[in-house]
Amino acid sequence: VKIEPLREPTFGVLVGQSSPMRRMFALLERIAPTEATVLLVGETGTGKGAVARAIHDRSRRAEKPLVTMDCGAISRNLIESELFGHEKGAFTGAVQQRRGALEMCQGGTLFIDELDDLPLDVQPKLLRALDEREICRVGSSKTIALDLRVVAATKKDLRCEIAEGRFREDLYYRLSVVTMVLPPLRDRLEDL
Repeated sequence: VKIEPLREPTFGVLVGQSSPMRRMFALLERIAPTEATVLLVGETGTGKGAVARAIHDRSRRAEKPLVTMDCGAISRNLIESELFGHEKGAFTGAVQQRRGALEMCQGGTLFIDELDDLPLDVQPKLLRALDEREICRVGSSKTIALDLRVVAATKKDLRCEIAEGRFREDLYYRLSVVTMVLPPLRDRLEDL
């Protein structure tokens, strides 16, 4: 689809005069008001978090929470609990009930950063939660309905990760409804 670049050099908190940025702004203007799941692909430092914020701020969910889950900053053995929450006593150290990121962003947007660091054994659980729009906290059998939009970000080519057996193909297709590749600053020096 050919989209004409925006004339304005801004989109929410994003600023850029270059043609790649203004083309990205035009696409953001079209997808932000929708419920489409977005996959942001770009090197570290390309502004994936700022793009996620801009999408959320221009969506109908802007008044609800934007919850960020950074898969690269969470211990692998706690990531399931951070995502889905847990009940008191579900595991050693679970001294109280805790809501996970999926539940905390009810009505809003979940930004999954460093998606490529999501452990393989948690990926089917996330896929099921997104497909069924419900979760169970770790240690519970009670379902909780979800109302959220997902924006995910990765620095890696997930198709290569799929080929290497490190990422599930079905989850990739569920999250890449709209895929945006963010250009690094070296490719748009006029934005300096």
